[in-house]
This record gives sequence, C-alpha cells and structure tokens, in this order.
Amino acid sequence: MVLLYLFLLLLLLPCVTPERRSQANSLDAILQEYAYRAMVKPKTGTIYNATEIVPKNLSGIRVGALRLRSGSMRRKGVPMYNEFQIPKWVVERPYVKRVVLVYQNLGNWSTTFYPLPNYTYLAPLLGLLAYNGSNLSATNLPTLHVNASAHPIIVKFHFVNSPPPGTVAKCVRFDLQGSSIFTNVTSGNTCSTFTHGHFSIVATLEESKSNNRVWVVILGSVLGLIVFLVLLSLLLLCLLKYKENKNMQAMEMAAEAGEALYMTSVGEAKAPAATLTRTHPTLEHEYVYAPSHTIL
Repeated sequence: MVLLYLFLLLLLLPCVTPERRSQANSLDAILQEYAYRAMVKPKTGTIYNATEIVPKNLSGIRVGALRLRSGSMRRKGVPMYNEFQIPKWVVERPYVKRVVLVYQNLGNWSTTFYPLPNYTYLAPLLGLLAYNGSNLSATNLPTLHVNASAHPIIVKFHFVNSPPPGTVAKCVRFDLQGSSIFTNVTSGNTCSTFTHGHFSIVATLEESKSNNRVWVVILGSVLGLIVFLVLLSLLLLCLLKYKENKNMQAMEMAAEAGEALYMTSVGEAKAPAATLTRTHPTLEHEYVYAPSHTIL
C-alpha cells in the first residue's frame, strides 16, 4: 500500500527527464560559446550582447556576457545586469581570477528545455551562469558555483502575465541538476536567490486544491485495495469449500465400497478394531473325545 501511494504521488510531482536535462546542459554549453564570441576586445564591466550571433534554429533566445574581476565582483557587486541585481560579497567556487557571467533569456523556449507539468509560465525563463573568464576561446567550460552571503541576488522580471483565476504565482529556480525549487513572489515581479541557475515565475494550483487531489488519489487507492482483498477472500473461501466437498464425497464413496470398522482408543489415538471374531477359541481341557464308530 505504501509503495502504491508513493508511486502515485510521484506521478503528481513535476520532474525533468534525463533527456531534457541533457538538452538543457547542451544549450548552456552552446550559449556559453556564443557569449564568449561576442566579447571582442573585452573590457571589464561591459555587457556584451550575443543575441545576434545565436544560430537561427535558436531564434528567440537572448544571450549576454559580462566579464568581471573576481575581487571586484566580491567587493562591489553588479547593481544592474539586465533583470539581475548582484549584491556585494558574492563569491565563486572554485576561485578564478576573472569571471564571466552569462545571461540567458529563453523566451518561448522555456517550456521546451524546462517543462513543468501542471504549471504555466508567467514570465520567460532567465539564466545566470558563471564561467572562468581567463580564456575567452574556451568551450564546454564547467559552470562555477556562485554563492551570495549577506544579501540575495534579486531577479526583477520586466514582463509577467497575470496568473489564471484560482491560481497563485510562484518563483521557480532550476539548479544544474534540473531540480525545481519554489519560493514566493515579492512585489508581483521579483524573485530572490543566493546562487546561480535558471529562474522564472509560474502559476500553480492553490495548495488546498493540490491537497484535495492528493487525498482523492489516496482514497481511491485505499478503496481499490479493500475491494481487491474482499475479492481475494471470497475466492479463497470458495476454494476451501470446494476442497471440503471433494473430501466428503471421497469419504462417502469409500464408506459405501467397504465395511465400516469399529474405532477404539489406544492411548490418545484411535485405531480400527474388529467387533467380532469369526471363530471362537477352544480351550484344551474342554476338548471332548468322540470315539469313532467302525462298521464292520
């Protein structure tokens, strides 16, 4: 029963398949490459737009790049990088001398690379990923881990659709493994985070409706299990009754075919015993001699 409940509950949770996760990772690598290409004669602190050089088959995705010194980012932060506000004391791990912050706006591609079953995107998915900026010709670079300590990174979305009636807006963050983390929206269009990833605002069912759906699944599972146990019990009773009737018929046939024997107790057990003997025993002294008569 517990396994059945867990299986049904997992069906209700949004998930990212390994194929989707692989596609998202490949997209990050492609956008990192084109973001680096846009930094011709790079200047520290300058935002470079790489949207125009993105392949035509990814039309609609916006990409940007910002190169910073690691120490400068930690001491000063970045007051405004498109929709992101990066505070002071943000550090990267492992440490590098120069950091490139790659900006992503997936637009209509949001649901393609980051699908959320039973959720509706109210804003495009925005990405903020950090890479080593020492070699701008490098490709397939690993993502650096970015962490804010004193204050969170602020994400202010420019365009947010209204949530459908009966739903509530939530912030969602996708980590590098594809897991989704939900938080509350502030000021109608603002989310906050202490690390890197992909961010958006989505509409989800109200908590009470979600709970009702879970309880309906649980109740249906319990009722189904009860019906199954009742049917199984009836089947076992029928089999036992059938076996008992067969044994009774066999005993009756055996009784009609042979002579019933008298049962006697021998200790704690019972054994068959003959009620009569066919020939009575004769004692030796009771024997009477009968002379034979000879006819001459």
